[in-house]
Amino acid sequence: MGQLAYFDCRSGISGDMTLGALTDLGADLAGIEHAIRSMGLPELSIRSHEVKKCGFRALSIQIDHPPEHAHRHLHHITEMIDGASDIEDAAKQTAHRIFAQVAEAEAKVHGTTLEKVHFHEVGAIDSIADIVGVAVAMHQLDIEMLVASPIPTGTGEITIAHGRVSVPAPATAELLRGIPIATCDVEAELTTPTGAAILKACAESFGSLPSMVIDRVGYGAGSKDLEGQANVLRVLLGKPAEPSAAWGDSVESDRAVVLETTLDDSTGEQLADCCDRLRDAGALDVVQMPCLMKKGRAGITLQVISPSTRIALLETIIFEHSHSIGIRRYSVDRHKLVRRSVTVETSLGPIRGKVVRLPNGTERFSVEDDDARSFATSNRTTTDEIRKLAEAAWSSQS
Repeated sequence: MGQLAYFDCRSGISGDMTLGALTDLGADLAGIEHAIRSMGLPELSIRSHEVKKCGFRALSIQIDHPPEHAHRHLHHITEMIDGASDIEDAAKQTAHRIFAQVAEAEAKVHGTTLEKVHFHEVGAIDSIADIVGVAVAMHQLDIEMLVASPIPTGTGEITIAHGRVSVPAPATAELLRGIPIATCDVEAELTTPTGAAILKACAESFGSLPSMVIDRVGYGAGSKDLEGQANVLRVLLGKPAEPSAAWGDSVESDRAVVLETTLDDSTGEQLADCCDRLRDAGALDVVQMPCLMKKGRAGITLQVISPSTRIALLETIIFEHSHSIGIRRYSVDRHKLVRRSVTVETSLGPIRGKVVRLPNGTERFSVEDDDARSFATSNRTTTDEIRKLAEAAWSSQS
């Protein structure tokens, strides 16, 4: 099992902060520099040094390269990455995902296409080095899962290639769609497009510190000095908390997000339709629970378990297909019995089912409900009889 990294973005996130934190965790900076040079950037160099931010040590990254005035399109950067002889394929794919997120955001903001959009700040050599360096470092550290805290953007205004803009910058705001934002009144750009793109492409979920066994902690320094807080990105590296050893290999762990809302003015038909849409859109589970709301009104708590990649879509469905005006969101750790799909041969034909392995080593079989209904209808019997028939077939075959 690979490593779990938790990004504590109390002071936001940028490319150099991320590369600094991963280097502080033990990523090989010389190897990263060598990999980036193989992209056709032989004169580039990367240096690191310790700094103090509000009394806390952190690693600062400095990227040096000859002056340039190029405006790159996505295909230019793609060719540079693909042509690199010393970057592993897995790291190349991670870098491609990050740049693709930037390209999509820039195209949306400027009303153009992926082919025509050109990068300004993110297309500069130091930003390219940050992104590719982070991709290489993540694979050096064997980071398999990335979870991040809610993201502060800062406030105020900054100057970019297109003039003065409010914080978050347009591309940053586009990249942060669907990602929880932390309230922050610091007058500075805390989260850059590069930092937002790294999280958009790599983070599986956002929330509080997950259940984990911490092995190392790394600190990457931002360039600014902030009043009253350390301008650092803290990354905690370790392993997800394992299920009880007594369970053996019958139980596995993962992390999901719970979306929850309470309703007292949606009809039963509306909620049934909403739940069907949520399941069709990839919800892991959808539950309706009766509750008592203010002024003694009877209501329903709608609870949806979502993979991190479906949060925005599922929230949109809830808002559009129920009368919800607010959704609570929180991350949860899950333990799941290992399961597999099987097909059993019966006198009525093959019937599908699932088998789970219990902690005591035994297995339990259950029929797929769709098959139970279909066979019951076509054979003019009950679903109970179909289940008994399939369970008997499973017992004789196992």
